[in-house]
Amino acid sequence: MDHFTMKNGILHAEDVPLPAIAEAVGTPVYVYSQATLERHARVFREGLGALDDPLIVFAVKANPNLAVLRVLQREGFGADVVSGGELRRALAAGMVPDKIIFSGVGKTRAELELGLDTGIAQFNIESREEGRELAELAHARGERARCALRINPDVDAGTHEKISTGKADNKFGVPLHRAADAFAELAALDGLALEGLAIHIGSQLADLTPLETAFEKVGRLLGDLRASGHTITRVDLGGGIGVPYRAGESYPSPADYGAMVARVTRDWGVQLAFEPGRVIAGNAGVLLTRVVRVKSGLSSPFLIVDAAMNDLARPALYGAWHDFEPVAATDQRMTANIVGPICETGDTFATDRDCPALVAGDLAVFRTAGAYGATMASSYNSRGFVAEVLVSGSDFAVVADRIDAGAIMDAERVPEWLG
Repeated sequence: MDHFTMKNGILHAEDVPLPAIAEAVGTPVYVYSQATLERHARVFREGLGALDDPLIVFAVKANPNLAVLRVLQREGFGADVVSGGELRRALAAGMVPDKIIFSGVGKTRAELELGLDTGIAQFNIESREEGRELAELAHARGERARCALRINPDVDAGTHEKISTGKADNKFGVPLHRAADAFAELAALDGLALEGLAIHIGSQLADLTPLETAFEKVGRLLGDLRASGHTITRVDLGGGIGVPYRAGESYPSPADYGAMVARVTRDWGVQLAFEPGRVIAGNAGVLLTRVVRVKSGLSSPFLIVDAAMNDLARPALYGAWHDFEPVAATDQRMTANIVGPICETGDTFATDRDCPALVAGDLAVFRTAGAYGATMASSYNSRGFVAEVLVSGSDFAVVADRIDAGAIMDAERVPEWLG
């Protein structure tokens, strides 16, 4: 459920008509619903109600906007971060270090030091090499870094290959068959307090079976490590639950997920951590756009909008589907190629899509754009960066300014020798 609904023939974000935002802020613009973020956070937490004191950390990569993070901080969420920049964002949003987990396969030395400076809850170590470097840094400070070893369970998540992270040939984590040896080596290092395991097999999962298979493998490893004398106090089960991008699609609910987790982990005796991202933010946002013109095509017309692949990259990257809806209700339909203005054939949101019949000047939205939307934007074709708006009831505020091409150009320099 989200809070983007038709009222008197006009699409609203909560109680704000979207044309009012277009008029005030311009298009394209991301629009987020605070009520939807809050509801999704609570539903996810309630889905884990059978568990004892789980640690829930929002995957900041899904939507790092400070206002979005503040909403989730107020709901009791921490942060799963994958860079020093995301860590700084989480802290700026009020998330406490004891609820921050630092994931990611390529943490630099400076980022490891930042995590130590901050006193975060946990580093998810992705390799022996990373573990040794972290141990060296922590030992030199007279500290022991709290950490977990990320395991690659060689489980196919059944999702798009570019967002699958748990197969043997993916870059993430330590292979399961080497995990016990790696854990033993790293646990013996003076600078590490290695008392956890972590796993994340991919994003946008439509089926709980791969997750259950992966968790069962981790459970067996947990038992083996304890039998060898190791202490395990926390297991990070990652994220990955999918959300519907097409009307009528069905995905596992947080309640379904929570019931499976409770059953699989009932004898583990650990605190469980979770890294939801898309399932919290995805349906909490739309990309509001305006039709530039409709151009005749060989078979279907081209419906050209002012949003582009630099604003919403998922269709170009993954062939991803986003429902496309008018802001003003219409019963008229057309079959069109929905495209943006970027000088790339890949700047195509949909091909031969049955969609509302729109004309130049009409407003429309790409649905389910609250996750992996603005955060993946670029300034390609010198288009600048899209604005972002948060809605709460009948109020709305710009929570990320539109950065135009001129502002980006102001940060560039021509060296003296070029005159």
